[in-house]
Amino acid sequence: MKRVLSATTAIVLLSSVLAACGGNSNSPADNAGASNSGTSSNTGSATGKPAEKVTINLWSFTDEIPNMTKKYLETHPDANVDFKTTVIATTDGAYQPALDQALAGGGKDAPDIYAAESAFVLKYTQGDASDYAANYADLGLEDQLVKDAGIAQYSVDIGSKDGQLKALAYQATGGAFIYRRSLAKDVFGTDDPAAIKTEIGPGWDKFFDAAAKLKAKGYGIVSGDGDIWHPIENSSDKGWLVDGKLHIDPKREQFLDFSKKLKDNGYSNDTKDWTEGWYADMSGTGKQPIFGFFGPAWLINYVMNGQVKDTSGDWAVTEPTTGFFWGGTWLLANKEAAKDDAKKAAVADFVKWVTLDSSETGLQYYWANGTMKEGEQGTKDSVASSVVMSKSDGKVDLLGGQNMFDVFVPANANATGKNLTQYDESINLIWRDQVREYSEGKKSREQTIKDFKQKVQDQLGIESE
Repeated sequence: MKRVLSATTAIVLLSSVLAACGGNSNSPADNAGASNSGTSSNTGSATGKPAEKVTINLWSFTDEIPNMTKKYLETHPDANVDFKTTVIATTDGAYQPALDQALAGGGKDAPDIYAAESAFVLKYTQGDASDYAANYADLGLEDQLVKDAGIAQYSVDIGSKDGQLKALAYQATGGAFIYRRSLAKDVFGTDDPAAIKTEIGPGWDKFFDAAAKLKAKGYGIVSGDGDIWHPIENSSDKGWLVDGKLHIDPKREQFLDFSKKLKDNGYSNDTKDWTEGWYADMSGTGKQPIFGFFGPAWLINYVMNGQVKDTSGDWAVTEPTTGFFWGGTWLLANKEAAKDDAKKAAVADFVKWVTLDSSETGLQYYWANGTMKEGEQGTKDSVASSVVMSKSDGKVDLLGGQNMFDVFVPANANATGKNLTQYDESINLIWRDQVREYSEGKKSREQTIKDFKQKVQDQLGIESE
């Protein structure tokens, strides 16, 4: 999931038809044949040609997946498929209502394949809109394919309902700690990732011990409390809802104390994520040098890469204080599409190529190695398949040539997807606003929790335990 989007209006509608194109010199000669190796296959007649032209309605909130269809058609010259794409930006919450209406309306223009990001994916995999999604097994995509590709378990958990897989991500967004090498050497005497991981963890006591050492040298450990929120949120034992009522997990409640500790001790620059102050700390131009950021590979390659400036090459990644994930985009198929044999085959083949194909002609191999465009080195990224990352080149200049996959494979394995709810996006906004008021001394801890519970009830109709 790229967090940096091109400039769009509040709602961007892009409808296009990408017709099947001719062969490519990189396409395997036997691409039309079925395979048990995790590679994608074309389904059609004995000649290898699909029996009929199939139109797939593809819905997404960025152009990322629609752009993948070009590579799919390039590498599948026999795929007699048109992709009709609709892209609606999530700006002002526009995507979900439009998608919900289209799914409910049904008919020939209903989405056959649709995307959902981590902030609201549970609504479509386990929540109110989950009944629209086909089980992957009903598309012929069995659990063994998931195991063979080494798909990160958190991605499977998020995409499953009652043991049935309904969605998978193509990226893996397990988080690491991304830190400045020069500051590490100054404070800890080494920039070795194996040594730094024992300075900042495991556990928050060690993290704050490191913060005190850094502060003694005039450095902050993170830019703002948002940098520690994602590891705290996604490592909690339970989510915001337990038996239909608001639950504050002790680990999430502890964020109140940690946020205040960061501010009171000057351990951060008290920035908000996705603001100019946050970006300034990536380039080392904030009010005090900042040691690091918690985040997945996309934070390095899609955000920091455009912000670090003179600090490029002075960064490294290591295992985080606690396992977590942040972000991601899951791919779902409409169960109505599975009722037509031709469309089912076409939809299944594309979904498989994106989410489960661990071969060197699958989407994830191109994505991991930054080779989506032939002859052009693009952005490398962590992917859902550990099999793909084990045979890919994760070396990044921003990290001084470190192979980031050595860290992100275990990071993905240590993430959990069992503490999410379909209301997380809304509840998180309320919680973080209340925590900031507490850390700024505007209200007591008791009043903060009371106000949080009341706002959740007022805005979402969810009562507290």
